[in-house]
Amino acid sequence: MAWRCTGATNVELITNMAKHGLINSERVQAAMKRVDRANYVRNPHEAYEDSPQRIGHGATISAPHMHAHAVEYLLPLLHPGARVLDVGSGSGYLCGVLHYLVTDLDSRVTGTVVGIEHIPELVEWSKGNLRRDGLGAALDSGNIKMIAGDGRQGFAEAGPYDAIHVGAAAPTMPQALVDQLSRPGRMFIPVGEEAQAIIQVDKDVDGNVTQKELFDVMYVPLTDQEKQRTAGL
Repeated sequence: MAWRCTGATNVELITNMAKHGLINSERVQAAMKRVDRANYVRNPHEAYEDSPQRIGHGATISAPHMHAHAVEYLLPLLHPGARVLDVGSGSGYLCGVLHYLVTDLDSRVTGTVVGIEHIPELVEWSKGNLRRDGLGAALDSGNIKMIAGDGRQGFAEAGPYDAIHVGAAAPTMPQALVDQLSRPGRMFIPVGEEAQAIIQVDKDVDGNVTQKELFDVMYVPLTDQEKQRTAGL
């Protein structure tokens, strides 16, 4: 299905994904159309393929349909003014999409999106990508923050977060990230090593936590900087 979605432009890619049922929400479709994937990949000629791509340093940018699935599962918590954490933010692409989902231009209510990535070179590259895509003002205002750090520990000082997205597979559920969820809050995270699955973690208003397995996946591992750099050689 995904190979049919390749387009000549960003808008065509997103439209094709919606046509084939890979995007179901109008809000998600609108946000993804505003963030041009060509600004977030190493090879712009492959930007509008629905496939993961290497971005250097052992990291990848997920296939567009996986980003769509992630934000659709998180969508009930992505309201104007929400605080969101993107762990393993890589190219910065999803931070751009999330920014539009937590911002209401009419009411001027703007949320906060924090991207954390443990490769400093990728953090700096992602900032340039966001600026090229017209999001320099959001960076300057702090509505989008790109941080170099160990995403497995989250970024507590900017939390708690209404939604957390994790873009690499944790061997086990990271308690630090669960602790940083708001009440209510939701996390979308791949968990496992040889066999991986997306887990939806929900925390209710009383702080009770439940986990739901959504579907099987294959992600790069959520690891430390040294191991990731070695894997990228």
